[in-house]
Amino acid sequence: MRALKKLLLISALSSAALLSGPQSAQAGEPAADNPDNWPQYHRTSNAWRYSPLDQISPDNIKNLKVAWIHQPGDIQMGLQATPIVIDGIVYYIGPNNNVFAVEAASGKQIWHYQPDLDDVAYEVFYVAASRGVTLGHGNVYIGSLDGRFIALDQKTGKEKWSTQITQPRECYGCLFSSPPQLAGDILFGGTTGGDQPTQGKIYAVNAITGEKAWTFDILDKDNPASWPGDSGEVGGSGAWLPGTYDEESDTIFIGTANAAPDFYGAEREGDNKHSASVLALSPKDGSLKWAYQEIPHDVWDFDSAYEVISLKRDGKDLLVHLNKSGFVFVLEKDTGSLENVWPLAQNINFVESIDTKTGALIGRLDMPEGEETTVCPYLLGARSWNHGAYNPDTGLWYTNAMEVCNQVVPAQQEHESVGIAGLYLGVSKLVAVPPPGGKASARLDARDPISGELKWTVDYPLPGLGSVLTTGGNLVFNGDPRGVIHAYNAQNGDEVWNFNAGSGLRGGIVSYAVDGKQYILAATGFGSHAPGFMASAFPEVSGLPGGAALVAFTLAD
Repeated sequence: MRALKKLLLISALSSAALLSGPQSAQAGEPAADNPDNWPQYHRTSNAWRYSPLDQISPDNIKNLKVAWIHQPGDIQMGLQATPIVIDGIVYYIGPNNNVFAVEAASGKQIWHYQPDLDDVAYEVFYVAASRGVTLGHGNVYIGSLDGRFIALDQKTGKEKWSTQITQPRECYGCLFSSPPQLAGDILFGGTTGGDQPTQGKIYAVNAITGEKAWTFDILDKDNPASWPGDSGEVGGSGAWLPGTYDEESDTIFIGTANAAPDFYGAEREGDNKHSASVLALSPKDGSLKWAYQEIPHDVWDFDSAYEVISLKRDGKDLLVHLNKSGFVFVLEKDTGSLENVWPLAQNINFVESIDTKTGALIGRLDMPEGEETTVCPYLLGARSWNHGAYNPDTGLWYTNAMEVCNQVVPAQQEHESVGIAGLYLGVSKLVAVPPPGGKASARLDARDPISGELKWTVDYPLPGLGSVLTTGGNLVFNGDPRGVIHAYNAQNGDEVWNFNAGSGLRGGIVSYAVDGKQYILAATGFGSHAPGFMASAFPEVSGLPGGAALVAFTLAD
């Protein structure tokens, strides 16, 4: 009852704010302190994916029912977005950059924006996929599949401005599959092509006008010790997932991808800065405050593009960051100095270990050209790009994980011959396989984010490829590729509810409230390139049905 009264009070305040217009969104920091909303990609800039709403709990979740369903009408590559919810309205993006605003209580459509995309958007490797939108300054922002930042009017969905950032026909992979993020009046984001012969960059525009503000060159290509010859011209390393903006320190935190070609390092000897790194940038001018390279001279496709979690522990401001290699790096927020490293993956052989004080890779696995080598983890990582969730009440981080390896034969590849939809991997063979002497497996872990101590785990027959949600109601929500949405007790991992949505989850699950009622909203619809890469290790994924639908749940009256 106390929680319900709190929600009713918050809802009343939210309704009053709605009558006077979305003031917080106009200010560029949309309603992050209102528990009814999910105003940013990770809900808050600390990347926790935690909703403080507690109306739905393990005690009453058995009464959770479908409230509404919204379908974008296009199921190509599934639904990979994380919805944004502000003041009773849901904003989300479907395949091919179709953007929708719907009523959060009913699912009734308010507006739909369908962009006029250049034909190049239908020729690229990353066709159709979009991971979300960003709200602020009265706008809905997207990064487009033809290389633009676009601002839509939040109330009407009408296009306000469109800025061409890249030229995808000249720069393969230079498109935006993730939503650009806000840092005050700056809108920033990186391109997708980490596995193509491009130069990774992070771009920024004025969020009000769309005027170009700055560009950060990720590759330190003017340093011949880092990128010899012209290798930096095609070194990949894009920042293809959303960064976060820390207002307290006025800093953008963002991760970068692997160096290219992925598995053939002979033509790029050196540490290849700033591939496979966490960057801290000034939003004012894009200058580099600090960088921490997790995998120097990466020849295993171990991106650092994943979410950067910010939290305090024992008086320290820390960042927690999963690398695709299966190691989690704990960094000091102000300097990027290493605090700890711990393994999420159980099967690791690309190194013998990583020094927890210096970060040095100890006993690197050599991969001779033309010879088959088994590398663990595999190219999708110990977890794919789908995000984990941190709950401040339990102090635990909840993340999907999988145990899969590659059989790799490194080979020279001429970057000039890579087509617009081709990949610059540097291999003649690349196959996902079970760990040596074992089987491919998957699970959901609950761990201490600083030490890595395991609190509980749940085994899955197929890897979870959707993002996790945790709530103030002591719950953890996760979806699987078969389409089942699971809810667990956040303390002990007991499953307390599930629902079969019919097609697997690749996007995000969020929570919000309208008129005193808490909702759980899941982006369902299986897709992306991940099933193709993992099918040899998990054959079942190749036959799973596609789809695309937002499904909202609330407690039955």
